[in-house]
Amino acid sequence: MSSFIIGRNRIFTATTITAQHPTSFTSIATRGVRNISSNNASETVTANDLEQRYNQFRPKSSIFPTAFPGNDRVPQKQDRHVVILGSGWGGFKLMRELKKSNYNVTMISPRNHFVFTPLLASTSVGTLEFRCITEPVRNDSSNHSYYQAQCNDIDFENQRVHCTSWIENGEPFQLKYDTLVIAVGSHCNTFNIPGVGEHAHFLKDINDARRIRKRIIECFEEASRPGLHEKTKNDLLHFVVVGGGPTGIEFSAELCDFISKDAIRTYPEDLVSRVRMTLYDVAPQILGSFDSQLSEYAHKKFRHKGIEIKTKRFVDQVQADHLVIRDEGKVPYGLLVWATGLTPSPLIDTLADRVALDAGNQRMITDGKLQLLEKNSLNTLQNVYALGDCATIDDYDLPATAQVATQKASYIAKVVLAEENNKTKTTPHSNFMFKNRGKMVFIGSSEALIDMSSVHELAKQSGRLAWCLWRSAYLGMTFSIRNRMLIPYHWFLTWCFGRDISRF
Repeated sequence: MSSFIIGRNRIFTATTITAQHPTSFTSIATRGVRNISSNNASETVTANDLEQRYNQFRPKSSIFPTAFPGNDRVPQKQDRHVVILGSGWGGFKLMRELKKSNYNVTMISPRNHFVFTPLLASTSVGTLEFRCITEPVRNDSSNHSYYQAQCNDIDFENQRVHCTSWIENGEPFQLKYDTLVIAVGSHCNTFNIPGVGEHAHFLKDINDARRIRKRIIECFEEASRPGLHEKTKNDLLHFVVVGGGPTGIEFSAELCDFISKDAIRTYPEDLVSRVRMTLYDVAPQILGSFDSQLSEYAHKKFRHKGIEIKTKRFVDQVQADHLVIRDEGKVPYGLLVWATGLTPSPLIDTLADRVALDAGNQRMITDGKLQLLEKNSLNTLQNVYALGDCATIDDYDLPATAQVATQKASYIAKVVLAEENNKTKTTPHSNFMFKNRGKMVFIGSSEALIDMSSVHELAKQSGRLAWCLWRSAYLGMTFSIRNRMLIPYHWFLTWCFGRDISRF
């Protein structure tokens, strides 16, 4: 055990003090140093003992804090330990909900921050800066802790998670839990198409947005180089997006705004005039989850801007400078953004022989109370919950969206807090019910679509008013006051001075 000896000018670290004869240790007094003797034949002095004696003899005018340094950051010992796997929408929301509980809460995730994904496309072209949409996982709560690691396996019988540190050359470790919440999310699905993982850009995290932003500028800078062949310039300035869902649509809209408002000011006109944008989707229409009228509105707006939309297309192969479209052949590109499909986390594959999975083996199955089900017996695993993109409810399939994940997190928080207050026996919780609050998507040029037909059949909006509501809603959904100030600040800077085209 380690403790501290505090001198007038320094703080020393020392081992536990054990005296075989009458001994003394040093503490601050109002004048100089005072020795306090121990009458016991053998005494062990801990950090708490030193803190009490330090506070007793501390000078009234001291530069040291009244509390013992670092003691207020030691997690309190609680009866139960809640472990959360993942720092996405579900995991981060649950951690915040349990902030005022009396449980020890530990989050394990390779990513030490939360990403506000609805505005991720904005950061990829410089409309917003990356810090605007991130929230640190660590907070000031003394009963919360975080480990930057990846969970590789779970021992449900002994209630332990097996993890590997995410730091370079990380070591494996184990952690015991009383309540486990699995919220590991999902990855982008390549559908086993050759070359997608090696050459396409995804849009799931801050690093993805940073790479896209860098590649966009690279394409313009390379195309502006003298002596370059005309065809090579045209190929470099062909931007391809695969996926006609909200992610693909919003990125296409942001990129189109960047080209039409910012690139045109900073690059030669004959260079910008070469730019082409093509959006491919396997579905018969873009934004298939939206109302058909809103989907058609977006299609017309994109066509008016010069964005070519090709539906019912299948990608057979991707190379470094071109992709192969079935029945169309080779399509050269400078940037390819892959924004379609989800695939399970590696942890789900590891647990596939023990937990129930859906028909496509993509997501784990839970009961109506979000408790994980065993594979064969379909019995619930006690005190093990799953939410977010990695889980679905038996006979109640829901989309893998942030809205679903956050509502599930709030539900689990209520269950856990009820257990803390011993209310589960008297007030059992009903099954989770999802409340659909609608969908929104940005389509560029200060326009958006809002589809709230699930709330009311006439609650549909497009155009400028929808864009104002879109911005207001997402600004209100951010978690911290800091980001609620940063986001409108950068929106204002972009409106005044344009987007930053620096490459770094």
